[in-house]
Amino acid sequence: MNIRSETLLDYPAIAEVNTLAFGQENEAKLVEEIRHSDRYISELSLIAEVAGIVVGHILFSYIDLVSEETLQVLGLAPLAVSPQFQRRGIGSKLVEAGLERANPRGEAMVIVLGHPYFYPRFGFKPSVDYQVESPFPVPEDVFMVKPLKNYQEKYKGKVVYPPAFAGV
Repeated sequence: MNIRSETLLDYPAIAEVNTLAFGQENEAKLVEEIRHSDRYISELSLIAEVAGIVVGHILFSYIDLVSEETLQVLGLAPLAVSPQFQRRGIGSKLVEAGLERANPRGEAMVIVLGHPYFYPRFGFKPSVDYQVESPFPVPEDVFMVKPLKNYQEKYKGKVVYPPAFAGV
């Protein structure tokens, strides 16, 4: 398996992986909307390839954390693996690769709305532990935060997703 940053040529395959993984086009549309926004980070849109075929995708992009000041942090969404390649560790490798690339960039934290049995293995904890509030009502154990190397206590407040997230 090879993990690398996406290229323009990967866009159709990424859309297909997201559509197959989620059984709908919403996440593929989300990726497209984020790519056309100022929140897109090309080096943090990663694909997993097996035998030259795109089988997985993960996207980290900027979202806002609002309290006394507005701070940009990373949002992880979506993470998708083609159904026939799921349960083989590809999603885990994509999360690990993304986190490894985010730290040297000087990012402070990653926020995810995700499965409470999957993300904690990578150091994600309920957002309430960091005084980070979800913008919508969800169970505490599914809205999580992973502090990175440049995390500071000032990173707290309410998450505000950018307009790119609204259309999906």
